[in-house]
Amino acid sequence: MSTALHELVGHCDALLDSARFKDYCPNGLQVEGRGEVRRLATAVTASQAVLEAAIAWEADALLVHHGYFWRGEDAPVVGMKRRRLATLLEANLSLIAYHLPLDAHPELGNNAQWGVRLGLPPGLPLDPTDSTQVGNIAALDEALQLGALMDRVEGLTARRPLLIGDPERSVGSIAWCTGAAQGYIEQAAAAGADLYISGEISEQTVHQARELNIAYLAAGHHATERYGVQALGASLAETFGLDWVFLDEDNPV
Repeated sequence: MSTALHELVGHCDALLDSARFKDYCPNGLQVEGRGEVRRLATAVTASQAVLEAAIAWEADALLVHHGYFWRGEDAPVVGMKRRRLATLLEANLSLIAYHLPLDAHPELGNNAQWGVRLGLPPGLPLDPTDSTQVGNIAALDEALQLGALMDRVEGLTARRPLLIGDPERSVGSIAWCTGAAQGYIEQAAAAGADLYISGEISEQTVHQARELNIAYLAAGHHATERYGVQALGASLAETFGLDWVFLDEDNPV
């Protein structure tokens, strides 16, 4: 089966409520290709390697979390940007991207899917006063040892996370936000979390974790954000009867 490109994008816009987010990039259709979509490729980032893999799979559209046209980037279409856009346009391949809306969706989003796949209880918003805030926090039914949680994360992501804290420590409340959200660590500590999980880590994160007495787990930006786009891709495939695939380009960050 196939669906019109504008119907697919309109469905995603409504499903993810993308209009309510003030994001760092445009959400939705970023590069227009063929008008009908039968085969949908999904990936975390629209890198050159992913573009080429999508074309080899004969995709009509590529759906990603990290697309193009980020706030503050240089405008000229030269170098890497030119090569990527030329690849899309020459193949008539559409690029669809959702950043914060895909982080925040309560079922299909990166944070929701991360919690489900780690076996955590349903998370509440880290900041319930902000409808666009993407972090979660959950109280565990039983305290969990950090070392055991590290093993669980490694089993899910196939990479050993970096822990700031004592692996023998037991935690009863966990906050998390996928990707490069290490800056929420103070908010997580203020909310009463014993552990905060994100993708990346900065130099100051180590000191914050130690001084705030909150453990911190850096599980990888790419590794923690692989699951929302897969959940959305599966949902779209079921709704519109599409063929779909997830293209996982390894990224150690």
